Amino acid sequence: MAETESAPVDPPIPVPDVPGADATARGLPRRRDLTLQQRMVVDASAVADLGLRTAVASIVGAAMLPRLAGAALHRNRMHDEDAALGFYIDLAAQQDPLLSFPAPTVPPDVSTRPANALASWVAHGSVHNIEFASSFRAVNPALREQRGGYSRNNVVHAQHWVHGDGPRPTLCLIHGFMGSAYLFNGLFFSLPWFFKSGYDVLLYTLPFHGARAEANSPYSGYGYFADGMAGFAEAMAQAVYDFRSVIDYLEHTGVDRIALTGMSLGGYTSALIAAVEPRIQAVIPNVPVVTPEAAFDDWFPANMLVRLGNRLTGVDKTKSGAATMFHSPLNYPPLVPKDRRLIIAGLGDKLAPPQQAEALWRHWDRCAFHWFPGNHILHVSQPDYLRRMTRFLRPFMF
Repeated sequence: MAETESAPVDPPIPVPDVPGADATARGLPRRRDLTLQQRMVVDASAVADLGLRTAVASIVGAAMLPRLAGAALHRNRMHDEDAALGFYIDLAAQQDPLLSFPAPTVPPDVSTRPANALASWVAHGSVHNIEFASSFRAVNPALREQRGGYSRNNVVHAQHWVHGDGPRPTLCLIHGFMGSAYLFNGLFFSLPWFFKSGYDVLLYTLPFHGARAEANSPYSGYGYFADGMAGFAEAMAQAVYDFRSVIDYLEHTGVDRIALTGMSLGGYTSALIAAVEPRIQAVIPNVPVVTPEAAFDDWFPANMLVRLGNRLTGVDKTKSGAATMFHSPLNYPPLVPKDRRLIIAGLGDKLAPPQQAEALWRHWDRCAFHWFPGNHILHVSQPDYLRRMTRFLRPFMF
């Protein structure tokens, strides 16, 4: 690698230098285990995250309103919603990732074009935007016509940072909900530093985000929740499927080592991909959610709208929770070996509470687990965990 594992990492977004650490054998630290400085930062970041959580929950709730109104006006939709949830419950109960997430059978027909000059300047290298038509078909046959009609969403987009001397080990990043901008993610995760360290980099755009958002979408990511729990299930299934097509493309170009990380919704998706895709050398979910139904319980006002929707459609919480297990990484054994899994969590996170990451850690046989004393967005002492990622990845990628 061009940089040593101890080289300084200086994210363009300044963060306080309050160190985190790896979890112990019993998991995340208790409050009394923290220093006074760490406790102060965790408490302050948790309070700050409450406002962000309310804002995000309001946005998600707004996406749900049209469907709730339709359920109230058209009572016959109750049966459709119940049947859809039953479909995913049955799939989840089989705990078979091959059945839940079939692999693409058609190689993607990828087109590439140079990214803008700003992207190349940030990366200090060659940057291309890639796209191809998704061959995904809804897992639930009853939804295939509807999902097939989302023309913009069914074109896959990604940005690829490449060195000029042939394919390199590639670090793939999956963004969080509403956070699809390539520039933001490149800077937030110090991807120019990883690129300089020898990695090629690929930033993958989730369904209904960025250029994949439908023309009438009020914001990036709107489509994830606009079609209710069944729509969310299909969006997750498509996120996994399309990323596997991206891996097909990378393999076609000669890439033989791929590491995957993702933040928030991207962390959730990366953890799920690790249970489905055997070609991943290492996986690093960052502030992930793993049981959305439980996480949403505290997301006011979206939690109230979920309860209202369940009443209107006659769906109880137990059933909706069972349906979400279809796309939970807790429902499937990981394919990535234990020593190649690393989880990162913020102790003050209120959008994806650290208990979510801890549940994944337990499911993943208590693999490597790093915590920082910050929240969902303010990743306090981020250089510390970026260096942790570098030390973790190096044996598998170079």
